[in-house]
Amino acid sequence: MNITQFSIETILDPTNIIEGKRFELLLDVEVDEEDELYSEAGLEIRAIIGVLDENVRVISYFIIDKKDNAYLEFELEEEEQQMILDFCNEELKSELGLA
Repeated sequence: MNITQFSIETILDPTNIIEGKRFELLLDVEVDEEDELYSEAGLEIRAIIGVLDENVRVISYFIIDKKDNAYLEFELEEEEQQMILDFCNEELKSELGLA
């Protein structure tokens, strides 16, 4: 799996109920043709990320087939989940100016 593009948006909490900050990352990904997730139109992963005390974690994620914007009912493998966490960690720390 390769991340080809991404965007980051802050999720606002006007009630201040949620501890820390929340972000939505939209990741365009390419997967190998032999992968069960493969789609000719491509895939997007919508990840909800939480940041608290400089700790970044994936709260949830959704895999979307770009052909018809359908949510796929697949879980990513552990290595893929870790890759997304590492990517989000790096990008958010850069965006937020964290060490």
